[in-house]
Amino acid sequence: MAEKIRVDKGAAVAELTDNFRNSPATLLTEYRGLTVAQLTELRRSLGKTTSYAVTKNTLARRAASDAGIDGLDALFTGPTALAFVSGDPVEAAKSLRDFARANPLLVIKGGVFEGKAITAAEVTKIADLESREVLLAKLAGAMKANLGKAAAVFQAPLSKAARTVAALQDKRATTDSGADSSA
Repeated sequence: MAEKIRVDKGAAVAELTDNFRNSPATLLTEYRGLTVAQLTELRRSLGKTTSYAVTKNTLARRAASDAGIDGLDALFTGPTALAFVSGDPVEAAKSLRDFARANPLLVIKGGVFEGKAITAAEVTKIADLESREVLLAKLAGAMKANLGKAAAVFQAPLSKAARTVAALQDKRATTDSGADSSA
């Protein structure tokens, strides 16, 4: 029986280690006092690209260490749940922040972003960023505006040259017609 438990723990650590390694971000929370219904609502709010799992601190600590992540040991106290993000970390951080505002029993402890440990304040800063889609739309808008300006700059000398040629033709036509009437 004890051997089966050890094997189960080993499999759990291996799975957690893979999650730490394969997720661009992992967010650590304390969920003490939340109901099962609230945890279900939280999981739903995180979307399909983030998995939220309650885990034992000793297993999570060992998995983080096996994944080469330092600086999380102090966060593995009390009831801990891990949000493994496979999509946009900003969206997951926003979802956790918003849920924590509505449910103060959820405490964001910190996390891992691109392999580095981050504090709860840094998670909040990530949550305050605009989403990837919004940033890409702003970039596209700025590029489009700059392209329009560039086209106007390139077009300006051509239109100026066309106006100059037209003015010269008008001047020549008036000069030629004035010379014809005096002869």
